[in-house]
Parts: sequence; structure tokens; C-alpha cells
Amino acid sequence: MHSTYKLEVFKTADAFNKAAAEFIIDKAHKAIAAKGRFTLSLSGGRTPANVYQLLAEPAYSDRMPWKNTFIFWGDERCVPLADDRNNAQQAKILLLDKIKIPLSNVHRIPVDLSPPEAASQYEKALKDFFIKEPMRFDLMLLGLGENGHTASLFPGTEIIKEQTAGISEVYVEEEKMFRISMTAYLLNLSHNIIFLVTGKAKAEILNTVLHDAYQPDKYPAQLIKPTDGNLYWFVDKEAATLLP
Repeated sequence: MHSTYKLEVFKTADAFNKAAAEFIIDKAHKAIAAKGRFTLSLSGGRTPANVYQLLAEPAYSDRMPWKNTFIFWGDERCVPLADDRNNAQQAKILLLDKIKIPLSNVHRIPVDLSPPEAASQYEKALKDFFIKEPMRFDLMLLGLGENGHTASLFPGTEIIKEQTAGISEVYVEEEKMFRISMTAYLLNLSHNIIFLVTGKAKAEILNTVLHDAYQPDKYPAQLIKPTDGNLYWFVDKEAATLLP
């Protein structure tokens, strides 16, 4: 990938989930100590779902400064807000409904609008939130698809070439569906980015993204290289089986 990152491999799902939850709590306290708030962007998928469930448990949620935590999403499917495939709905059921976080701290992508309007409105919401500051998230959670996508940056789509807009709509042909996504430009502004990757099915693409030639059109996850931040990969032993 020709970038610096820290890789952590975990032997069990339990160790993986606990480490990810502790990582989030640690970054939250550090951000709040520095500037009074913590901006966290969530992702969808099965792997973070297990982390969200753990974070909802009192042993973790009681240590999380939810009042000063502000939640966003890196991407979203253009499906109804209450649809099970909606990333924010998943997080709402597993985590947000079970913790004491002000409703005004949660910023869902407005996929009840048309895709271009949803992208435009979400970018405006981000600009209104950060005001005159750069749109730099304290922590960005990302996943890795078996085809090398992350967020909704899919191989061969126009969004992976975007270098100025922070949010864009994208039509994903293989799913016959529009999505709204942060662009690589915005993702890379983050202070901390963590990829959460589990399962043997991800072993080949993980090794490819980390160690093969730089081909971001083919493997968009290779675009993720923080401009002035830290990049982490948390993987389980099954996903790590092909790593050198």
C-alpha cells in the first residue's frame, strides 16, 4: 500500500471485539480531553455489528462519554430508513437505542431523499457541524469487502476518482442500488482510521490490499491513506492466514 499502518491480529472473536471496543473508548477520552468532543463515523456490516453489541453492554457503555460523542456514518444504502440493510438502522437497534446519547448527537444520512439530494444534504450537515474547521473525524471505522471496496468506494465507480467533494452518490451495478458515501478525500482527513476485518473469506483480499501493487481502481481500499492521521488494521486470525 506504500503507507504506514499498524496491524493487530487477534486469535479469537472475543479478543477482537473487546480490543475494538476498548480502542473506541480510548480514542473518545483522548479526543474529549483535547477538545471537548469526540466525532465517530460508523460503518455497516457483520464485523462492526458485533463490536456495537459489545459497546452497548454496561461494562463498556458506562465508560463511554456518550454526551460528548457525535455519531456519523461513512456510507449508506439508499433503502428506507427502517430497512434492515440500512447501516444506521443496524447501529440504532444494536447500540444507539440502548445507550444514553442525545438524539441531536446522531447524524444519519438522509436516504429518504433522492441520491443526489441525500449526498448534498449530508455534506451540508457535515459542514454545518464542523463549521470553519476541516471535516476531520476523530475516528473512522471501515470494513473491507471481498472485492476490495470500503465504505461505498466500489471498483470501477466514478466516486473513487473524486478529489474535492466530501460526499457523493454512487450507483453500485452489482447491487442494482444507489449508495451515499464519504469519498477517499474525506475519509483520509480523519485523525484515526481503523479497518475491522474478520473471516477466512477476507484473507485473500486483505493480503492483496496490503501487499500487492497499488491498483486503487481495482482495489479501492488501497486509497485509504490518512493525510495527517493514523491507520490501523484490526484483523482476526482467519483473515490473517495469507499475510506474510
